[in-house]
Amino acid sequence: MTFSLRRSALALVAGSAVVAVALSGCSFKQDSTPAPTRAPSTSGVAAELLPYYEQAVEWTECNDVFECATVTAPLDWSDTSAGDIDLALIRHTATRTDPLGSLLVNPGGPGASGVALVRDSLDYSVGADLQVSYDVVGFDPRGVGDSTAVSCYDASGMDAYLFDLPTGAGGSDEWTAELNAANADFAAACDANSGGILPYITTENSARDMDLLRGVLGDDQLNYLGYSYGTFLGATYAKLFPENVGRLVLDGAIDPSVSGLDVGTTQGIGFESALRAYMADCLAGEDCPFAGTVDDAMADLGTLLASVDRSPLANADGRMLGSSSLMTAIIAALYSQGSWPYLTTALTSALAGDPSVAFVLADFYYAREDGVYTDNSTEAFAAYNCMDYPLDYTAEEKAAAQARLEADAPTIAPYWSGPDQCEEWVYPATGVREEITAAGAAPIVVVGTTNDPATPYEWSVALADQLESGVLVTRVGEGHTGYNKGNECVDDIVENYFLTGAVPAEDVVCE
Repeated sequence: MTFSLRRSALALVAGSAVVAVALSGCSFKQDSTPAPTRAPSTSGVAAELLPYYEQAVEWTECNDVFECATVTAPLDWSDTSAGDIDLALIRHTATRTDPLGSLLVNPGGPGASGVALVRDSLDYSVGADLQVSYDVVGFDPRGVGDSTAVSCYDASGMDAYLFDLPTGAGGSDEWTAELNAANADFAAACDANSGGILPYITTENSARDMDLLRGVLGDDQLNYLGYSYGTFLGATYAKLFPENVGRLVLDGAIDPSVSGLDVGTTQGIGFESALRAYMADCLAGEDCPFAGTVDDAMADLGTLLASVDRSPLANADGRMLGSSSLMTAIIAALYSQGSWPYLTTALTSALAGDPSVAFVLADFYYAREDGVYTDNSTEAFAAYNCMDYPLDYTAEEKAAAQARLEADAPTIAPYWSGPDQCEEWVYPATGVREEITAAGAAPIVVVGTTNDPATPYEWSVALADQLESGVLVTRVGEGHTGYNKGNECVDDIVENYFLTGAVPAEDVVCE
């Protein structure tokens, strides 16, 4: 069992974007001109923070068509004497002579690298028209990637933590104790190896960092495109700085009022729905390893999961594919409909006793390549979530959530719930789960996809309703997030908004 009730709530950030890039390649815009220099925007900034907002950003050429820079931020925004951290940025400059300013992009997570998103998949992160009119800026939030980062284990330690898990779905007391001990060791390693930053790895601090980036980039208002967890970051920004909101698009939204317990439960049900949609598609094809009805196929998949739970399959590198790793592989592929063929191959191979393709998907989920973890997204994911989500639910509420999961997601449920890794975190959560209205903010566009498994559609509806200026754009379809996924209606609304500021007069449904 891999997942606590929250472990997968926001993981595989930029899910569909990363899947498509990883499995299908990416393209780059090859022309770029230097961005104009704009003086820092410091209106309304407190005197003690002016040295941060007034700092000069030194851009250097990197990766041929991009510029990179580092910005210094306070470790603790409430006490600047606590020290500083670094924030890594990458920029693709606008190609028109009179750009509209900067457009910050966040791929989600928490824990995904905005620097990597822009560097490796610029055309996927934003459309071509936006690249013409905006300096597209990717950034690594505090704790992430090339910024001052959370660090826990080396590669072998991460392998042990993620893949050497006890078997036995449903969990005995011994099984639970073993997972709790592993989570405690992981938390202690994060604390020991992260240089004292863990208490400050919160979404509120990251939102304050984002206002600093707005200021040093010379923008009076923030223009921002946030995917998945990035919607929570953007909504938090709007709560803290409504007067600085420019044009915000929040795609694949998270309901900021939902508890961690409800997040995990709702997402488990969302993945069950996506899995059923995959099965219907699989059964209609020629290469599906299952037969009969969708219910028949789901039952057969349940049998496969139970089988590898009892008797894990040996991979060539010595790792064993149990139910936890197989479920990770399934979840990874469900983020994007374009990845469904890879899931079919993985399940076909697993049924034949070969776990290699499933491990390819699981490794992708954890950013693992050839035994090396290419980023710290799994570690940063834990740090943010454990500080953002209070463990304030009762035993009765947890039992009710489990009952709901078992009723509405019977295939996934046995492999979804378990000890919450944040129960063993070394610092108490400081985040508050509450509705965000962002009173006084300019219009904010929220995009939701009807069968999004990672951020279920109901969360986008909820966030758009909460925001005083929220406008909901619905993409009818499968997969995680809605913009730049081939739906012309969604793309036109988002890009017209960024280019002109115009928003629909009412909520829109894009078939």
